[in-house]
Amino acid sequence: MLNKWVKCFARSQRNGVLALALVLGVLGFGLSAKAQKITAFDAPGAGTAAGQGTFGLGMTPLMAIEGFYVDANNAMHGFLRAPNGAITTFDPPGAGTGAGQGTVPESINPAGAITGYFIDNTGLSHSFLRAPNGTLTVFDVSGAGTGAGQGTQALAISTTGEIAGQYLDANTVFHGFLREPDGTIMTFDAAGAGTEPGQGTEITTVDGINPVGAIAGGYIDANNVLHAFVRSPGGAITEFDVPGAVNGENNSGINPMGTVTSFYFDASFVLHGYVRAPDGTFTLFDVSGAGSGSGQGTEPLNINAGGAITGAYIDANGVNHGFLRAKTGTVTKFDAPGAGTDPGQGTIPTFNNPANAISGFEIDGSNVAHGFLRTP
Repeated sequence: MLNKWVKCFARSQRNGVLALALVLGVLGFGLSAKAQKITAFDAPGAGTAAGQGTFGLGMTPLMAIEGFYVDANNAMHGFLRAPNGAITTFDPPGAGTGAGQGTVPESINPAGAITGYFIDNTGLSHSFLRAPNGTLTVFDVSGAGTGAGQGTQALAISTTGEIAGQYLDANTVFHGFLREPDGTIMTFDAAGAGTEPGQGTEITTVDGINPVGAIAGGYIDANNVLHAFVRSPGGAITEFDVPGAVNGENNSGINPMGTVTSFYFDASFVLHGYVRAPDGTFTLFDVSGAGSGSGQGTEPLNINAGGAITGAYIDANGVNHGFLRAKTGTVTKFDAPGAGTDPGQGTIPTFNNPANAISGFEIDGSNVAHGFLRTP
């Protein structure tokens, strides 16, 4: 099973949609477009053909960035980009080297611990924890299936080392899990989750768990509709639907206060942004310039403690552009240099750190991905 970022990237090349299902922020205001500095980067060994390249994902307060790259054989490998720009690549033992196999880091905490999963040469997923010193620990959830497209997928790590993720059982149904720092694992399901292949409980990547252990995620019901949920540190799960959502909603991230953000689909499958406060209050928004056709619209992907949101908006031509929305609602739009301007190309921010530095990736005119860092 290919990582969702790769699958969404491939889908975006066909129809312009990047529905990416991904810390301690302190700032809540927009940044001047003139003040921004965007640095593009590529991991050593990244492929240069369409669908290949470098995908920047999570980031620490000191601007260390984790992610993965797709090589010339379409295998995935992990990387860590240090604040000085030096890049270290890595693969856990057992990671496959064929197309669609390899290493998929998903999340990094402020201390530099990275979690994610790797796909072996049979197509089975296993999870890993990479300590700040580079030591790798591999783990699987009891009950995870052992066939191709099944297994364990760690997706988010907290400041205290708790790991949230999902596993696919022998029937390829999704279930959530929480791994404590001592290695103890508990599993859970949203009450409305379906039980057929491809249905079940899924966890948000990159920032799906906050410092106190609240988890953001979504579930696919028996009718194959996506809904969102928040799981409290005590284990209570609150399922919710966004006002105006007709064809489901995603859950892209949770901040230390328990506020979540993401997007929902209207009757025409247009994407719109939302913010859900801890008391359940919703704020809906659209970025100006976002398209109004199917697969177009506003796609929030991350929220920091100050309430600033980053993500992409997809214009009427199916091109992705970056935005930063302050808690006040002020929006700053931006594009990474070199980002392509055809459908499915453009700028895809994935994370904003305490100072509203933003990491992500751009897709160029040849459909190759490159990581980027946007600093104030």
